[in-house]
Amino acid sequence: MTDALEHDCGIAMVRLLKPLEYYQLKYGTWMYGLQKLYLLMEKQRNRGQDGAGLVSLKFDTDPGNEYIHRHRSIEENSIDHIFRKIYHDFDEVTKAHPGIMDDASAAKSHLPFAAEIYLGHLRYGTFGNNSINNVHPVLRVNNWKTRNLALAGNFNLTNVDELFDVLVALGQHPKDFSDTVTVLENVGHFQDRQVQKLFDKFKSEGKENDEITKLIAENLNVGSILKESSKRWDGGYAIAGIMGHGDAFVCRDPWGIRPAFYYHDDEVAVVASERPVIQTAFNLKASDVKELTPGHALIIKKNGNVTLEQVRDSKPRKSCSFERIYFSRGSDSDIYRERKKLGELLIPDILKSVDYDVSHTVFSFIPNTAESAFYGMVEGADSYLNKRKKRRILDAGNNLTPELLDTIMNEKFRIEKVAIKDAKLRTFITQDKGRNNLVGHVYDITYDSLEKGVDNLVIIDDSIVRGTTLKQSIIKILDRLEPKKIVIVSSSPQIRYPDCYGIDMAKLGDFIAFQAAIALLKDTGKTNVINEVYKRCKESQSLPKGQIENHVKAIYEPFSPEQISKKIASMLRTSETKAELDVIYQTVDNLHIACPNDTGDWYFTGNYPTPGGNNVANKSFINYVEGRDRRAY
Repeated sequence: MTDALEHDCGIAMVRLLKPLEYYQLKYGTWMYGLQKLYLLMEKQRNRGQDGAGLVSLKFDTDPGNEYIHRHRSIEENSIDHIFRKIYHDFDEVTKAHPGIMDDASAAKSHLPFAAEIYLGHLRYGTFGNNSINNVHPVLRVNNWKTRNLALAGNFNLTNVDELFDVLVALGQHPKDFSDTVTVLENVGHFQDRQVQKLFDKFKSEGKENDEITKLIAENLNVGSILKESSKRWDGGYAIAGIMGHGDAFVCRDPWGIRPAFYYHDDEVAVVASERPVIQTAFNLKASDVKELTPGHALIIKKNGNVTLEQVRDSKPRKSCSFERIYFSRGSDSDIYRERKKLGELLIPDILKSVDYDVSHTVFSFIPNTAESAFYGMVEGADSYLNKRKKRRILDAGNNLTPELLDTIMNEKFRIEKVAIKDAKLRTFITQDKGRNNLVGHVYDITYDSLEKGVDNLVIIDDSIVRGTTLKQSIIKILDRLEPKKIVIVSSSPQIRYPDCYGIDMAKLGDFIAFQAAIALLKDTGKTNVINEVYKRCKESQSLPKGQIENHVKAIYEPFSPEQISKKIASMLRTSETKAELDVIYQTVDNLHIACPNDTGDWYFTGNYPTPGGNNVANKSFINYVEGRDRRAY
């Protein structure tokens, strides 16, 4: 992706279902679970950028001993920083207890993070600053094991204000106004209620307090707690938690907006935000790893019983298609196939743009996530060309000569690696001073890869969100090759609406498709549409969220996608651009052909799966008109 769009969060959980001694004997180390968690986190590094955290929980420790340990980091290499701290702690204890690393029982007694459950998190904060206090996992601490809670998630809720008010009405005093703290206290409240209810029940039966503690742990109904606490959650979420007595869970929103996958056998239960990372860490087939059913929770009791339980009513599946286009790892077999299909489906529009001039068209891509779509685009071009060659041969009939056959068979699209990204320069120019002067050099080109003034250059990106890097860098540098025409292709449709479920696309004014629509309204004398939409958005703020419509759709209604794309192309041009410029976006219909099981397309259509989404879109438009540079949730 050319634009600096940040990633959503990633979660990883490993629950060992055997004693640590089992892994020492079978795998040569009791650190089996810790090592697997490191792999799961490292393989999801693409999902989180400004922090990471890890919490572990030991089973059956004696009173007076710590059983929950946590490290968090906001360092540049946060995963590495966390695990270096853990292994440094190991080294310090080993000095006093030589041989402890080969003794699972002694390690559990003396070493932090020698435990049965691990929960890791990679954070990109779409809310709040990059403070260590905002890094997951977060903790709710109590002397009663059953009242302790560690939580981490990939989520964003649109109605934090409502949930916050509910907590206040209950008599709580939340320490922060954020969805993380709100969810933690929300789950913790119903956990406390059930613990107290069970305590009263067993006390009335004449049980002793120490016996009651064990009975509560055995009888705590995690599914019921999640059902009660998630009733009012409006948003996308995959939330993982560990309770102090040893129960663990991962729950997913009923629309399936945020992803979650799991695997378990008799040795381990594992959850991650992406399927291929589990496959890689545990050497599994794709069919071995299951998708966590939307609206369900994977619950792992302390006794090792693993169940899947429905905790929210079923909703129409709206899993995020943008995950498939960009965020998810391309090594997933389904995602790789889908991205190739996205590229292939663009071929008709590309051929039309270059006037079917096969001999003078060069295909390339913008590193790195567009590479899979590029392969699909090339395959689609080859398929077209094979049909064209067949037709020409048949049409030639008896007039087909060896020379003509050679001409037909040698016809081909050319493939070149044209754009090269300078990663080192990229990190340097993120400093504000002098950034605009240097941003044009983020990419370099392969010189003399085109025939000047003759060749068309088709270059594919996975998405065009803001268009800033295209205008300031890529188009300028590509134009140095002196192509006849530059065709910028996006494997995703036009991004028109803000996200509010965990991905950093929250401000309407940032989107070049929105800017183009606003410019077209002004060009065509339809500024009254802007005023009318603003009025409707303001009026909607007094309505219950369930009654709010997405009024921003009216901004785009006067124009076809092609008109908006054409306007975008004119906006990306500068006075220095010599080549003709065309911009082609994927269609929404083709998106659903390529990704039929992931129909969450609110970025492109404004069809939000939850009521809060419409409210966020309207508030984002209000912010734009009123000149407020802030999020709408």
